[in-house]
Amino acid sequence: MNIQLNGESKALSANASVMQLITELGVADKRLAVEINEEIIPRSRYEQHCLQQDDQVEIIHAVGGG
Repeated sequence: MNIQLNGESKALSANASVMQLITELGVADKRLAVEINEEIIPRSRYEQHCLQQDDQVEIIHAVGGG
């Protein structure tokens, strides 16, 4: 299946979870926010939330500083 990840097409296996996506991207241990179709997904739901064909996914990395 294909999703839109931060504005670019990304191929994934069917029924991939948010956790599988961020693990594949190498950012599972980072502080980030995931938005799917304009809805923020809580970290507690990353393993249960399955991505669907043509989902619009935005991954935002938290940056510290001051």
